[in-house]
Amino acid sequence: MLLRGVHVDRHWSARRKRGVSRGPGVGERSRIRIRSRPRARGAHRLAAAAGVLVAARGPQLGAGVEAVVNLSPGGKRDGPGKLLLAGRICVLIVFGLLGLGFWSLQVGQYERLIAMAENNHDRTISLRAPRGAIVDRNGRVLVDNRYTFNISMIREQVTELDRSLELLGRVTGASPETLRAAVDDQRSVPAFRPIVVVRDASLAQVAAVQARAIELPGVIVEHDPARHYPGRETASHLFGYVGEAQEHQLAETSDPRVAAGAVVGQSGIEQSYNLLLMGDNGTRRVAVNNVGREIETIGQVAPRQGRQLRLTIDLDVQQAAEEAFASSGFEGAAVALDPRSGEVLALVSLPAYDPAAFVPRIDRDTWSTLNNDARRPLQNRALQGRYAPGSTFKVAMAVAALEEGVITPDFSVNCNGGAAFYQRFFRCHSRHGRVALGEALEKSCNTYFYTLGSRMDIDAIHRWATALGLGEPSGVDLPHELPGLIPSRAWKRSALNQPWYPGETLSVAIGQGAVSVTPISLAVMMSTVASGGLRPTPHMLQAVRGTSGWDVAAQPEPAPVALRPETVAAVRDGLWMAVNRAGTARRARIEGRDVIGKTGTAQVISLEGLAAVEAAGEDGQRFRDHGWFVFAAPRDEPRIAGVVFAEHSEHGYLAAPIAKRMMETYFAKHAEPERRSGD
Repeated sequence: MLLRGVHVDRHWSARRKRGVSRGPGVGERSRIRIRSRPRARGAHRLAAAAGVLVAARGPQLGAGVEAVVNLSPGGKRDGPGKLLLAGRICVLIVFGLLGLGFWSLQVGQYERLIAMAENNHDRTISLRAPRGAIVDRNGRVLVDNRYTFNISMIREQVTELDRSLELLGRVTGASPETLRAAVDDQRSVPAFRPIVVVRDASLAQVAAVQARAIELPGVIVEHDPARHYPGRETASHLFGYVGEAQEHQLAETSDPRVAAGAVVGQSGIEQSYNLLLMGDNGTRRVAVNNVGREIETIGQVAPRQGRQLRLTIDLDVQQAAEEAFASSGFEGAAVALDPRSGEVLALVSLPAYDPAAFVPRIDRDTWSTLNNDARRPLQNRALQGRYAPGSTFKVAMAVAALEEGVITPDFSVNCNGGAAFYQRFFRCHSRHGRVALGEALEKSCNTYFYTLGSRMDIDAIHRWATALGLGEPSGVDLPHELPGLIPSRAWKRSALNQPWYPGETLSVAIGQGAVSVTPISLAVMMSTVASGGLRPTPHMLQAVRGTSGWDVAAQPEPAPVALRPETVAAVRDGLWMAVNRAGTARRARIEGRDVIGKTGTAQVISLEGLAAVEAAGEDGQRFRDHGWFVFAAPRDEPRIAGVVFAEHSEHGYLAAPIAKRMMETYFAKHAEPERRSGD
């Protein structure tokens, strides 16, 4: 065995310097050669492995001359162990990383990768189910659906996103910034699923995209149902609007249909009965080629439309109210009920908005405009507006005083333009002379009701007003209703940590001060009094379409309020006089219909404050008084009752013609007693 380039031991080097290295036959250019003896080959290898010195003899070195060679690298014994340990650690790290990678592929990303693998040759497309239609009590369509084209993008098939968005913008006329924003808003959607970038595309846009399909890989046109509101702003607060499910809605329901991207109700009937209105989405499975183009349909499950709802609303009465508001020039709210059942015949809140603006998604500018509008068009005034009731509260005061035995119907007061109570003069709006309860309601005499307030305890007023439906949610089947406030001693201690003072009761007695109500709660109050003590729960769902026809929805039963017949008769008489004699509500009179009602004027700020605003040159319109009118007809067997709130109209009698228009429309359709739902 021949070894070259071995390390010569330092002892050999020393001997060479002393001349020992030369010998017979050894020249300057000769190399050291070590030949292992055949018989000692195994010993040499063992010695080399052990790092020992090997002595070699050869004829070129001469007899007795030894070349001592150290066959151990570097002369150290621990080198191979360290290298072996480092190698083992590297192997363990590599295998650990491989294990984590395999786990991520097989477990962590299983769903996504399976879907991607399937999408390499076929794709499952969701077919959105149309929501159920909504009709009025007579079957007239209030809300239905229309089909729209959406231009969508499958990002995993798009090689150059910016170039595709720029080209798509040129083709459709949409700005690349808008398209980019649409993509950014949907980044959480998996890349293999379509995302909508142009909603409700026009036919021209669809044709342009299809004509450039080769240049726009991954851009597809989808056909989806969208909500359609034929009446535009008509009853918009009643119907509400739809939009994509928000995070809190996803967390609040376990219904699998309410998933990310699902269209759900966001307000109104659309929200209250969302699960009934939602359908079941279908699917279409298609084969695709290597560039994502559909080749054929493999299978399809048709979507199933949501349930159709029939409401208690009478569209003619609803439109009559809205048209009357438009003619008057006022905004506000109106509610009409069937006092026998609590069915809502009309519910108006103005200004309104167009729910179609939310279909399929409202743009940021429109949303910002609606939210920043000082007129607050998104507020449902009928349920959420809280105002002083003014003289309409005198109806509750009359009931409370009669039921508490504080007065009888014949109790009278002399009105000389006001009266003194607690060392202060409380003014009336006119001189009425001596009036009993009937005349006090007819002429809306403040002096009479100041007197009642001075004789009554605030807690008794609170008890009877809440029994009639004021200061509490009505229970209507619409979301976001707010309660009013009927003050009491306990309320003031809790809210202000102050005692109740008798003088405060006088302000409450004429519907001012700490008292506030919503329009729908006044409609409930009037229905309760007109019906003789049956407090209805307003509701709008009359029936749901089933497989074999209409299924009548469960109707809430009216709650009885213990009113004596004498109380009901006395209050009805006074309210009849207000409309049909020389009262404040004469503008609501309808010949032969025995309309009963009461006007009210609610101060927004004091007269002194209004004068100061106008003197400063500001427009005082938003500080002018509100006008109210509560009504029912006919007097003895009422079939319609409700309220009109005319915002900043200054006088309650200006709200009466709006109610008259509603009642005239109703009676024009129902000359005979109406058949009740479910009969």
